[in-house]
Amino acid sequence: MHRADSAPPEALFAMLEGVIRGRRSIRHYRPALVPRPAVEAVLAAAACAPAPHHSAPWRFAVLSRRAARARLADSMGAAWRRDLTADGVPAERSDALVRRSRERLLGAPVLIVVGITDERFDRYPDAERQLAEQLMFAHSVGAALQNAMLAAHAAGLATCWMCAPLFCPDAVRACLDLGRDWWPQALLTLGYAAEPPPPRPPVRPDAFTVLWD
Repeated sequence: MHRADSAPPEALFAMLEGVIRGRRSIRHYRPALVPRPAVEAVLAAAACAPAPHHSAPWRFAVLSRRAARARLADSMGAAWRRDLTADGVPAERSDALVRRSRERLLGAPVLIVVGITDERFDRYPDAERQLAEQLMFAHSVGAALQNAMLAAHAAGLATCWMCAPLFCPDAVRACLDLGRDWWPQALLTLGYAAEPPPPRPPVRPDAFTVLWD
């Protein structure tokens, strides 16, 4: 059997590049159920991400039942509607935004809420370093999410990364009955794409490079 880790570096890079460039953010899914082993494989890939202090701080809440997804969508939607109202957004516009978000969450066969636990945080007496510690763990969540999205794409699944839990952590914790040491960071929709995404536009590294000394 051919093993990817025994392939020549050029072939290995070509395979990896194909997965990276092929991954897209997908917002519309087929109603087909995602087998639990496929979800577990995605989470296993996520847990291969680097983490501060060898901590493995990620925590995943997997919602595959429609009723569970609906509860989370309603809880997050209520929090968002309160923010929109406080911002002076007209009720009709708020209702449309919340309704569209709810449809996105219910349209995905699986929702994965990603959080971190603060039990492995180093503690500092000043706010600046404590914030840096928190951000360091948040960076690790980004790495875990990228692993999960690439693994899903390689397995024929589609994903979309949503940051909404950052704006309503209390609503997420209450809905999922999570402790105060559980910090919601992101939400990943997962399923089979309703239709193939368009090709990714070419990427020019120099467009993002500010210094090459």
